[in-house]
Amino acid sequence: MADLIRLEIVTPTGVAYSRDVAEVDIPTLTGEVGVLPGHVPTLFAIRIGIVTARPLGGSDEPARFAVAHGVLEVTQDKAILLAERFARKEDIDVVATRARFKEVDDEVVSWTGELDDPKRKELIEEEQWLATALELIGDPPPPAMRELTRFQAKEVDEVIIEAVGAEGGTPEGLGESRRE
Repeated sequence: MADLIRLEIVTPTGVAYSRDVAEVDIPTLTGEVGVLPGHVPTLFAIRIGIVTARPLGGSDEPARFAVAHGVLEVTQDKAILLAERFARKEDIDVVATRARFKEVDDEVVSWTGELDDPKRKELIEEEQWLATALELIGDPPPPAMRELTRFQAKEVDEVIIEAVGAEGGTPEGLGESRRE
């Protein structure tokens, strides 16, 4: 097993980052994922967040980037992240980002239209991107709970869960079906 894994971050404009690293942490839809050399081949859906790439030995500071929506393919010795957006700390204009974040946040909070309106979803994604950019530079905004805007099911079928007791019966009150 090698000591390094090749991390490549590719955007619509080309290769944004390509280095050998000892470890990389990536924001997926189900949480943060750490990838080491020799990782089992996997595909992940990526959400807006911070990627942290740690060099071998840990003597240098880890490289950190903001990424937005994409796919990560991991093989034994390579991790390729295809992302819609990418930013380095030095790319971010703090004053402009903070001002735009406030505008977008105010618009989302005062939204009176339909909750599934595409314009609202665009605003939420922009707000998440701006918050991630501010987090990258060390000036994160207060946390806000917003729904995911990608990979959502339009309709969810009702699922009924029945618990079974130790003796094979159902605990009191849990076995009643709600189907009509």
